Amino acid sequence: MTYPIHCVDTQNTFSNDDLTKIIDDFIAQKATHAKRILILPPDITRFYSKAGFITAYLYQQLKDQAEIYFLPALGTHEPMSEKEIDAMFGTEIPKALFLPHFWRSDVVKLGEISAARISELSEGKLDCSMEVAVNKLLLDEKWDLIISVGQIVPHEVIGMANYTKNVLVGTGGADTIHKSHYLGAVYGMERIMGRTYTPVRQALNEGFDSYLRHLPVEFILTVLGKKNGSLALQGVFCGNQDETYEEACQLSQQLNLNLLDKPIKKAIVFLEPAEFKTTWLGNKAIYRTRMAMADDGELIILAPGLHRFGEDIEIDQLIRKYGYKTTDETLAAVNQNAELENNLSAAAHLIHGTADNRFKVTYCPDGGVSKEEIESVNYQYCHYKDMLARYPLEKMVNGWNTLEDGEEVFYVSNPALGLWATKQNFEHQ
Repeated sequence: MTYPIHCVDTQNTFSNDDLTKIIDDFIAQKATHAKRILILPPDITRFYSKAGFITAYLYQQLKDQAEIYFLPALGTHEPMSEKEIDAMFGTEIPKALFLPHFWRSDVVKLGEISAARISELSEGKLDCSMEVAVNKLLLDEKWDLIISVGQIVPHEVIGMANYTKNVLVGTGGADTIHKSHYLGAVYGMERIMGRTYTPVRQALNEGFDSYLRHLPVEFILTVLGKKNGSLALQGVFCGNQDETYEEACQLSQQLNLNLLDKPIKKAIVFLEPAEFKTTWLGNKAIYRTRMAMADDGELIILAPGLHRFGEDIEIDQLIRKYGYKTTDETLAAVNQNAELENNLSAAAHLIHGTADNRFKVTYCPDGGVSKEEIESVNYQYCHYKDMLARYPLEKMVNGWNTLEDGEEVFYVSNPALGLWATKQNFEHQ
């Protein structure tokens, strides 16, 4: 198999043995002489991506020939705990090899995307430059190989997750994270989600091409679909050029876009407690279903693991202060409040998390966040156990369900794994 390595199997899907053979091909072509390797995997929020398995296998195959370190692409997320590392990557990798990324302090600016270019990409809505910066570890000349591992899936900020985003946002700094997120928010989520190329993707790709192409970065990208009701690995793409990303996107769009014939009056989305502990992450339930929601519908978010709003304490405080109000209200708040203007990723998140009064959002935590807290940020509240009594999950299947009383609901067991929209909405955008 020659490089780049693009493998697709939507009929039978890839087993772990199949996956190891693909990674062996990658190693044979890109890592045989590497003595110092840095691996950039996702954190626990991409638990189902197969990136943990791939990362652990790379370590086992290369640890005898190379010095290997791991820099999880956290973005603004908290550093991984030892328990999360064990769950994601197994227990064989020494914990000392996992290095935390601190997005506020560990980055080096390499250049910038000009204000004129950002204005062009935002259709005149933004007038600011955007830094291109990454964790200083990436710039250490000792690395023979830097491997970015992750999943291609529809994404609310950039269109399709991963590729250059894993580097420039996952290991990037405040300015890049804030402005890329805000660029996506002002351009419009509905125009972005599920698209291969968007203004945010173009900005990050241009930054990577201008300032990081000299680094020995290679990408291993996975695409997962559903097979017999379970997640299944159906694509693996190894390469360092746009064509690898583009082909992975084509498969993800085929597998992860769920286009419906009619809008959803009532949606129920479950948030796995080990993965979703904040609305910063849990609002994927909103991002990924909003294009399918009917006007005046209700989105019920079952969030048993919810314990606060922001992954980052400072952002958590901003969410509590400003709440998930309408887009126009948040844009006005940015113009009127320096603390929000200086934290544009938080502002973008508030825009992503609003229903703009078009449909109702009911959050259902299991005691980790109070009724008063949920309502203070402009969501409706119900206790998890009370909602579970009304909608028992063991009786639900993904997609449309008709209950015994005749009520029709749409169930999503994991919003991170797809994008739901009506055919009319997606095609219109």
